[in-house]
Amino acid sequence: MSDAQYTLPKTNSGPWNTRPFHRQWLMRQANNLFDFFEAASLNPKGGFFELDDAGKPLDGANSTRQIHGTTRMVHCAAIGSLIGRPGSGEILDHGMQYIWNQHRDTRRGGYVWSLDNGGVKDGSKQAYGHAFVLLAASSAKLVGHPLADQMLADVTEVINTRFWDASRGAVKDEYTSDWSKLLPYRGQNANMHMTEALMAAFEATGNKDYLTKAEAIAKLIIAEHAASLGYRVAEHFDENWVLDKNYLGNEMFRPAGTTPGHWLEWARLLIQLWVLGEKRLHWLTDAARHLFRAAIDLGWDKVHGGFFYTLDWDNKPVMREKLWWPLAEGIGAASFLTSYDRDDYFQIWYRKLWDFADNHMIDHARGGWLSELKEDLTPTSRLFVGKPDIYHALQACLIPLYPANGSLTKGIIEADHTAKIAH
Repeated sequence: MSDAQYTLPKTNSGPWNTRPFHRQWLMRQANNLFDFFEAASLNPKGGFFELDDAGKPLDGANSTRQIHGTTRMVHCAAIGSLIGRPGSGEILDHGMQYIWNQHRDTRRGGYVWSLDNGGVKDGSKQAYGHAFVLLAASSAKLVGHPLADQMLADVTEVINTRFWDASRGAVKDEYTSDWSKLLPYRGQNANMHMTEALMAAFEATGNKDYLTKAEAIAKLIIAEHAASLGYRVAEHFDENWVLDKNYLGNEMFRPAGTTPGHWLEWARLLIQLWVLGEKRLHWLTDAARHLFRAAIDLGWDKVHGGFFYTLDWDNKPVMREKLWWPLAEGIGAASFLTSYDRDDYFQIWYRKLWDFADNHMIDHARGGWLSELKEDLTPTSRLFVGKPDIYHALQACLIPLYPANGSLTKGIIEADHTAKIAH
């Protein structure tokens, strides 16, 4: 019997995230991730190390620090602080200082892509990176970090004046370090993460301009483009937002074809956007369901399990590796959809994805999640070396534990407020 036809019996129909054992298991997995990443990642010269499979720095003492790595660690440390994880405050402050004092370009404005111990390594100004600065500042504001407000104001001004294209309702992708040249490429990935960050900024400040921008991006990327493509999310466009199906880019950040993991990520973000927008944009929930089902129907390996990394435009797998982050995003999306849809399909897949994670992706011996598996599920490192970050896996573990009323940080705060009232 196929998963689409299968229904849960009444004896086993309750969502897993309501069950005490599952909730304890999720928090234990989250704590294991913190144990693996936090102390080992901290670079005494600023920023954070990338870690190998055993939890050791990948590049030694002069490790390159890319802005998304720094900011994601800050975001996760803020989550740790909100749930009461000792040590998270020091990690958060360490990262915030590095963003403000090193990634920030004090002379020309904006935030540079990467640094090492010698200074700037890649000075390009990328919307993808600035989205994560906005996310980090928003999360840091929720825990009261003293740099949060000025960083939030600074990065918001940069996004508004440099990246935001009001005529398209989306952000432009990349400038040279001195802002003198704007590359013609336009991509959904930077815009997807900008949507995530804009929602976090709205939650942190109450400023509806952030939410309006997030809704505009979702309309362009999903309602205008993905919906017309059978809810396959188009990744790559030219400067006029014309789809470029022949684009060949970076395998890690801009792979050719389509990436089912992003369909899953958008599914969760759309439900989040619907809730934050007072549930007035009904197309968002319908699109979220279609995106999730399309990712399962086209992206899930029916033989071995796991999501293929990329598909071509004939829906055939191209990069057949199974990465950790699409699996994590699928879990988060299934959790959000289960909160608002009674169709057993989403709960069935929530369980199936955690089964796969526990059996194949979680590294029970050394900690963290394996970043990459071959098609037959044996570990490999063709695309990603080591264990790149805590961000995706941590959110997969914690999202199901908190109300699906916005971002994870908002859910934690609301749950804490409810607990205080109950006492």
